Amino acid sequence: MIDPHKPKRQEIKMLNRKVLEISGVLNVESFDSEEFLLETDSGFLTIKGSNLHMKNFNLEQGMVAIEGLIDGLAYLDTNSHQKSKGLLGKLFK
Repeated sequence: MIDPHKPKRQEIKMLNRKVLEISGVLNVESFDSEEFLLETDSGFLTIKGSNLHMKNFNLEQGMVAIEGLIDGLAYLDTNSHQKSKGLLGKLFK
């Protein structure tokens, strides 16, 4: 029996800071050539870098592939609603 409270598995694979493959993606909230904001099974994930673009996106499988020079990955604190709302507000200005 599947436990709905058990976190789902998420994998992140990076090759030479140039190709990033992420599973467990629920939605692509926003993206541009310097930053992606993804909603994942494990929370909101930001990817920062330069010349970023989406190589592949399959919502049914929850897979995203991003190419470019990747500088960093960070999960946003999902317990702090104001913090993530503030970031989303900044991104959509």
